[in-house]
Amino acid sequence: MADVMATAAAVELEAPPEVAGTSRRGYGIGFWLAVLVLGSIVLGCLFEPWLPLDDFRIPDAANRQVAFSSDHLLGTDNIGRDNLARMLEGGRTSLFIGAAVTVLGFIGGGIIGLVAGYFRGWIERVLMGVVDIFLAFPALVFALALISVIADESGTTVSAVVTSLTVLAVPPLARITRATTLQFSQREFVTAARSLGARHHRIIIKEILPNVVPPMLSFALVVLAVVIVAEAALGFVGVGLPDDKYPTWGNMIAAGRNSPNALEEHATVALIPAGILFATVLSLNLIGDKLRQRFDVKESGV
Repeated sequence: MADVMATAAAVELEAPPEVAGTSRRGYGIGFWLAVLVLGSIVLGCLFEPWLPLDDFRIPDAANRQVAFSSDHLLGTDNIGRDNLARMLEGGRTSLFIGAAVTVLGFIGGGIIGLVAGYFRGWIERVLMGVVDIFLAFPALVFALALISVIADESGTTVSAVVTSLTVLAVPPLARITRATTLQFSQREFVTAARSLGARHHRIIIKEILPNVVPPMLSFALVVLAVVIVAEAALGFVGVGLPDDKYPTWGNMIAAGRNSPNALEEHATVALIPAGILFATVLSLNLIGDKLRQRFDVKESGV
């Protein structure tokens, strides 16, 4: 996860001006289709408790692995639970975890990156050294180790998943923030503020932070997409949230794969959550990419 976010950020920072210029033509049909798809998924997940669906926790032995029917629009899983209800409930959990990790990661990584990029010297070397150590660990292995330490006797909790993914998200976001801070810390308005005797915290908050936040926010949708995939990967390998309490997309795919003859006879059990995960991540990436292009145009026009 860390490598994906760092690479995406480097491409964004180094994008040639002519790429940004394409945004003058408008958002395009692809952007609005992505908004429609993502909006439908998000609204469905948010309003799932009020929809006329079966309880996602209650199995129905008489309707196991049903494909599509009027009672179960997206079929049922290997023990008869409604796939649509589980998919929407899992989306609520995945979106909450993704949003929480993105916010916490930007706060933690933003503070580290701002301090390192502004003060430079030994402060930068120490902070970036710690960041590089965390980035050296394989992301999935590190997440598995963190969850095994944080989880309690009752199993993996939402807070354990959020904490482990936040620890993974902070280092790459710190490097991205530092790179952006370096671009603005030597600008004329910052030099003028120093010459007028402004204190460091005032320069960081009043001069640098307002210029660092917009490009960071334009990267937030990409981070959200990566976090959702990471959470699904944890569920897929069996160390994510318990399936009976939190039917996330990752453990739904794993349950569909591990069911007897599921992929041969009832592939929809695994393919439906996989398709929703794909559509969500693709939509986030398309929307985030177009918004970054629009932001770059505004930036270049100043």
